[in-house]
Amino acid sequence: MTQQRFVIVGAGLAGAKAAEALREQGFDGRITLIGAEPHRPYERPPLSKGYLTGTTDRAGVFVHQEGWYADHDVELRLGVAATGLDRGAHRVELADGSAIDYDKLLLATGARPRKPPIPGADAPHVRYLRRIEDCESLKDVLGSVSRLAMIGAGWIGLEVTAAARQAGVAVTVLEAARLPLLRVLGPEAARIFADLHRDHGVDLRLGAAVSEITPSGVRLGDGGEIAADAVLVGVGAEPEVRLALSAGLHVDDGIVVDAALRTGDPDIVAAGDVANAYHPLLGRHVRVEHWANALKQPAVAAAAMLGRDAAYEELPYFYTDQYDLGMEYVGHVEPGGYDQVVFRGDVAAREFVAFWLSGDRVLAGMNVNVWDVVEPIKTLIRTGTPVTPQALADPSVPLEILTTP
Repeated sequence: MTQQRFVIVGAGLAGAKAAEALREQGFDGRITLIGAEPHRPYERPPLSKGYLTGTTDRAGVFVHQEGWYADHDVELRLGVAATGLDRGAHRVELADGSAIDYDKLLLATGARPRKPPIPGADAPHVRYLRRIEDCESLKDVLGSVSRLAMIGAGWIGLEVTAAARQAGVAVTVLEAARLPLLRVLGPEAARIFADLHRDHGVDLRLGAAVSEITPSGVRLGDGGEIAADAVLVGVGAEPEVRLALSAGLHVDDGIVVDAALRTGDPDIVAAGDVANAYHPLLGRHVRVEHWANALKQPAVAAAAMLGRDAAYEELPYFYTDQYDLGMEYVGHVEPGGYDQVVFRGDVAAREFVAFWLSGDRVLAGMNVNVWDVVEPIKTLIRTGTPVTPQALADPSVPLEILTTP
């Protein structure tokens, strides 16, 4: 019998963990991992956190040790992009003219930085952060310039801003919304991050319209000029779906998959940033561009490739580190999809937990410089246990007690 070949397109965290999961789940056929970048799989969060600030060394960003792939009989095809997908022939076409046949295929193609439709966004001096080379170049920039213009106040933008301020660089942040992180957190919690950066000397311009990126900085819609030695754009990412689209897979804000991460093609699954997956607990499709999804979805994708029952039911989770603020967030709230935010602890001192509620049920929780509370928050969300705002806000009431219906 011919040995089966499973192919993974996308050599990031999701792709690497999928190869690992396939071996752990007993697959003894061929595994080929295809990546457009020349590096073995690495994790992206350190690029705006520890690796950028120097607290994590280069070796610490890689998913596996260099010899792991050979030791586990995983074939790496690096530095070559997948350019075509023939579903009928079960074949992936590569940029170097070669092709690889597959029995089962995982698409873990991730996302790419969104480029705003403004003049100058493609200029050579304008920087985006996605690849390890981008981070290394940005480290050099932060060590040599005095003024940085940061376009976008999302997670990447704010983490880089914190790193730049810690390096002594003056930063002007330009954000179109009235608060940073407004879509993700809502105004109640978003204000905390606005205050955090202003307290660290950031010139935070909210409701700012950028009309052009120039060689000397940024021109605003009102005619104002922001002088800068370097410009970084961080206005979000878009799922890398070109391969899926060319093959006729269902694409809608990512590759649409079921709870088992299966596409409409029985031999193709998707995981990580690119997957718009049905979530059984939330009762709808969600696409999450965070590390935890890329880390944990691959085990379910591997099971699906092996024909086993599986469902991805992990709650969305992400974290950030900015200055002396460490934060974890778990759950999922659509913009405006909650009734109130309840705070427990000292918000002014930035040591608190925030809860997003719909009626008397917790939809999401965020702990800031308060630790070991993620599990009880998850339980509150999963069980839908009714709670009162008064009990949530009272630090003397253990969260574990509230999780008991």
